[in-house]
Amino acid sequence: ATGCTVVLKPSEVAPLSAHVLAEILHDAGVPRGVFNLVDGDGPTVGAALSSHPGVDMVSFTGSTRAGILIGKAAADTVKKVALELGGKSPNIILEGAPLEQAVGHGIRVMMNNAGQNCNAPSRMLVPRRRLAEVEAIAAALAGEVVVGDPAKPGTGMGPVASEAHWRKVQGLIAKGIDEGARLVCGGTGRPEGLARGFYVKPTIFSSVTNDMTIAREEIFGPVLCILPYDDEDEAIRIANDTPYGLSAYVYGDTLEHARRVGSRIRAG
Repeated sequence: ATGCTVVLKPSEVAPLSAHVLAEILHDAGVPRGVFNLVDGDGPTVGAALSSHPGVDMVSFTGSTRAGILIGKAAADTVKKVALELGGKSPNIILEGAPLEQAVGHGIRVMMNNAGQNCNAPSRMLVPRRRLAEVEAIAAALAGEVVVGDPAKPGTGMGPVASEAHWRKVQGLIAKGIDEGARLVCGGTGRPEGLARGFYVKPTIFSSVTNDMTIAREEIFGPVLCILPYDDEDEAIRIANDTPYGLSAYVYGDTLEHARRVGSRIRAG
């Protein structure tokens, strides 16, 4: 039977849950070799699996840099490679779209898992004339997010994965402020009432331009950038102006309108 091997590097967020899954499969009687779990880092275990002629396919979730290395390592054995790399996904809200619904969905998805999702809709593109309305809706919704211990009932957002990542997110928020983006809510530091832990304030920037660092780099935290546009062509140009391309979102007044715009976005 074809087997599946999962490789975890030491710094992975959820190695324990993967180990529990392996134990469940073992206890359930899954035949040996169908599922394997290997702890190790990319340069050793990852490189060996990517280049080994006995491995038929490699699926990887992680950085663009590592994805390129895997593709190169796999080329000599012509194995299948499936890559889910970084994202700076655009979320285009078209003229005439139901604003409360569209912005609400964008905020909920963006803040899910403290923004630590490859496909997070981290660039919200909105008609310039409706920018103030979008800011007000977004700020109100972000203010309703309860940040704290995820084990406590009512908590809507927990911490980010590590101290190193917390510092990275804080640095990018500071960078957004320094580069002139307008801070609508949130900012640097921990949320009020949380003196310790790797918690990040739900943060929204507006009047962001696509050349700013926060619009170019994947923050991987609860930080939303709102970018105004003047017409659909400009919205599509901004959406496609990214080194990434994992996913994209479109909200329109009709399904046909949204699909028409969506077909012009380079994503997926």
